[in-house]
Amino acid sequence: MINRELYLKKLKEFIDKPFIKVISGIRRSGKSALLILLKEELLKRGINEKNIIYVNFESFEHSEILKAKELYAYVKDKIQNKGKYYILLDEIQEVEAWEKAINSFAVDFNADIYITGSNSKLLSGELATYLAGRYVEFLIYTLSFNEMLMFKAEQQQAQSTIYNNFELFLRMGGFPAIHTSTYTSESAYQIVHDIYSSVILRDVVQRNKIRDVELLERVVKYVFDNIGNKFSAKNVADYFKSQNRKLDLNTVYNYLNALERAFIIYRIPRFDIKGKEILKTNEKYFIGDQSLLYALMGYKGRLISGILENIVMLELKRRGYQVYVGKLDNAEVDFIAEQGNKKIYIQVCYKMTEKSTIEREYKPLLSIKDNYPKYVLTMDEHWNDNIEGIEHRHIADFLLMEGY
Repeated sequence: MINRELYLKKLKEFIDKPFIKVISGIRRSGKSALLILLKEELLKRGINEKNIIYVNFESFEHSEILKAKELYAYVKDKIQNKGKYYILLDEIQEVEAWEKAINSFAVDFNADIYITGSNSKLLSGELATYLAGRYVEFLIYTLSFNEMLMFKAEQQQAQSTIYNNFELFLRMGGFPAIHTSTYTSESAYQIVHDIYSSVILRDVVQRNKIRDVELLERVVKYVFDNIGNKFSAKNVADYFKSQNRKLDLNTVYNYLNALERAFIIYRIPRFDIKGKEILKTNEKYFIGDQSLLYALMGYKGRLISGILENIVMLELKRRGYQVYVGKLDNAEVDFIAEQGNKKIYIQVCYKMTEKSTIEREYKPLLSIKDNYPKYVLTMDEHWNDNIEGIEHRHIADFLLMEGY
């Protein structure tokens, strides 16, 4: 099992701290593996295995635990003394009213509690009521480019150059299951399609009681087909109207919100650089992993710019940045990323083969008169000019950089 140190390091800082640790992210992104790595870390620290209570609610072994009362009884039966117990619960949303059980564990036992779930709704509604101020969230994403390289190195399957490896990452995406063995693109996309189907059924359709699944699938394809483009719920409704399919705005909002809660898509708001305010219209939507698009719709070369933006956006989020799309008069900056006192501006482009493309990508950044780092990222391997302090880098090199 590959050590996902990016997340494990953050979790280690909260071991034995009086917070419930909530680990969320799309299904099959590695949450279960992270819990197992955490268990191994606890054992290394000398914790008795009998004091670690691990339950995976997707396992048939625990299929009888359906409600909070049953979960409470199961855990209580495992607690044999007054020592500290470590409770690790995987895919907790499968248990009805689980919030009440978690709250009781925190009150009744000397326990350090970790839960995972595949829906961001974990942190809304009743959970906020029961656990307000007593939990900390960790978002888990699919593999980064750097993590994929670690997987491939472990299996001695790495390509000859960083750029060849990036081409593989671009095509195959970051779901860990794809990189634990060697797969053809066709086989890999079948695996990802099965993951997608599971997420749609269990975390979107069932959880949100959606009846018209075919219409939901059409909305998903619309979002995927417009990856990296500005649009609003009204654009979606208008598109379906033009196709003689009625879809009201509230339904569009509900579908988009449900997909976002299941981490299939991410909504990135626009930020007015001059007005210094977040805008409420024409945001961009990206997807939880580029392979989802290929699995659902096949590889589409015309979407390459949006896919590259998607990869950069996910990397920024992995590193803890708040990410926005920048508006500067009539121009656009692909990303503004902020973290504490840090800020970076980024333009993403496939290749800069023409002078007009170079001007288009650099002009908005040249108009921003502050001293924060600015990057233009492309797939050009031999184009290394920096212009007035704006750095050009290959996307693969940027993804492997430290300290930005």
